[in-house]
Amino acid sequence: MTSQTTVHPDRPRIPSPDQIRRAPKVLLHDHLDGGLRPGTIVDLAREQGYTNLPETDPDKLGVWFRDAADSGSLERYLETFAHTCAVMQTKEALFRVAAECAEDLAEDGVVYAEIRYAPEQHLEKGLSLEEVVEAVNEGFREGERRAKENGHRIRVGALLTAMRHAARALEIAELANRYRDSGVVGFDIAGAEAGFPPTRHLDAFEYLKRENNHFTIHAGEAFGLPSIWQALQWCGADRLGHGVRIIDDIEVDKEDGTVKLGRLASYVRDKRIPLEMCPSSNLQTGAAGSLAEHPIGLLRELRFRITVNTDNRLMSGTSMSREFALLVETFGYTLTDLEWFTVNALKSAFIPFDERLAMINDVVKPRYAELRSEWLFR
Repeated sequence: MTSQTTVHPDRPRIPSPDQIRRAPKVLLHDHLDGGLRPGTIVDLAREQGYTNLPETDPDKLGVWFRDAADSGSLERYLETFAHTCAVMQTKEALFRVAAECAEDLAEDGVVYAEIRYAPEQHLEKGLSLEEVVEAVNEGFREGERRAKENGHRIRVGALLTAMRHAARALEIAELANRYRDSGVVGFDIAGAEAGFPPTRHLDAFEYLKRENNHFTIHAGEAFGLPSIWQALQWCGADRLGHGVRIIDDIEVDKEDGTVKLGRLASYVRDKRIPLEMCPSSNLQTGAAGSLAEHPIGLLRELRFRITVNTDNRLMSGTSMSREFALLVETFGYTLTDLEWFTVNALKSAFIPFDERLAMINDVVKPRYAELRSEWLFR
């Protein structure tokens, strides 16, 4: 009797949906106010007397958020955050949302996450900036505890975000620095890029550099190369939020396929500057026409330091498993590719080097090796 196998040993093995779900993942770009459970929004709105929700049935509300984000209307897209922020104005609400965030990510196989939010957007009912940060941090710790009870391990750090159009960046940077040993791992700025360059907040970035603290900047999503250049060369960002428009500095010859990198693209690749890419979100905002056309494919081939992220799980109806599955389907990625993205993310995380290294060697690599070996035991 001869033995048979359905997979040739020399052919790449495409991971199954179950393997993708079980694979350890690392998430660096995810907004707290973009990842609420629809049922939680309905509950909090009822408790707080918020009556402006477009739907009160959780399933229908979830569909509304995704449709609004897909509408192509910036106004309607921004309206989605008005609803989530409206119900995140009390300590109890912030605690619940943060705890559920950690639980949901752990259930999806995320072992390390940096979740960002803007404290200045949660002050409408009288909370102080410090009370907002402490409520969210306590929620993350509770979510980690619940995840552990359910057989999952996750570690969550917070990124405090300042809004580009406001004038509180230095204040939020100082807040991030005060809580850097209490669950906050870094700083970010977000909001519309056009008309609000990162250089408006140089005092915040100079302060963080003097304090030896970490920060990322939303750049190169909608505006282009000048936004990326300013974020790096004027502000000194450790990472780029999105950064997809770096593709504008790369030329591909249509005849022979040769690739030429411009000075900025070469700098980003040579310096191993992490790109926090969010494929599904980028399609919604028009940064790419389709997943097949998304710059992540070419940038992966050119070995930029690419990381894969969710951005806003509620608005995109997504998860890390879904983002990985879409990339597998589109580009034929294997578990080895997914491991590469994951290790990139850990290398780029804002926790200490020895902890990043231990997580790579003791958590990520062993679990991916085990997943790759499963075909031997079918």
